Amino acid sequence: MGRIVAVCTSSKKGERKKNISKGMLITEKGLEGDAHAGPWHRQVSLLAIESIRKMQDKGLSVGPGDFAENITTEGIDLIALPIGTKLRLGKEALGEVTQIGKKCHSRCAIYEMVGDCVMPREGIFIRVLQGGPIEVGDEIEIIEIPQKEVTK
Repeated sequence: MGRIVAVCTSSKKGERKKNISKGMLITEKGLEGDAHAGPWHRQVSLLAIESIRKMQDKGLSVGPGDFAENITTEGIDLIALPIGTKLRLGKEALGEVTQIGKKCHSRCAIYEMVGDCVMPREGIFIRVLQGGPIEVGDEIEIIEIPQKEVTK
C-alpha cells in the first residue's frame, strides 16, 4: 500500500505543476483544474517520490510537481504495475493504469538542466474510472492486478 505525497496541477501543458495538497478526480476526465485532464488514456500522471529522490541525488533541487506529475506517491512500485491494474486513491476514487512511461518528444526543462528526466521511464498514467476527492496523506491501494494470459 502506498500513499499520496502531493497533488499537483498546472493550467498549461509543458510546465511544472504546483502542489495544491488536495483535489478532485473526475470520472473519465482526470484531475479537476489540470491542463492534461480530458477524455483520453493519460488523464492523470503518477510519479514516485523515490524516483524524484534519484534526481535529487544527482544534485538537482526538485520536488513534487517538478516533473509535471499530478500525483506524487510513496511506498508503491509504480513501474511494476501492469497495464490494467486498478488502484483506489483516497476513499472513493478508482483509477486504471493505462500507460507505463512515455516518449519524451521534446526535452523538458529538467532534462535541459541535468541531462536526464525520470518521468519518461518511471512515471505512469491512469484513467479515472470513478471520481472522488484526494489529498496528501491518502492511501493508494492496489485493488486488482490483471492476470497474464497463458499461451499454449
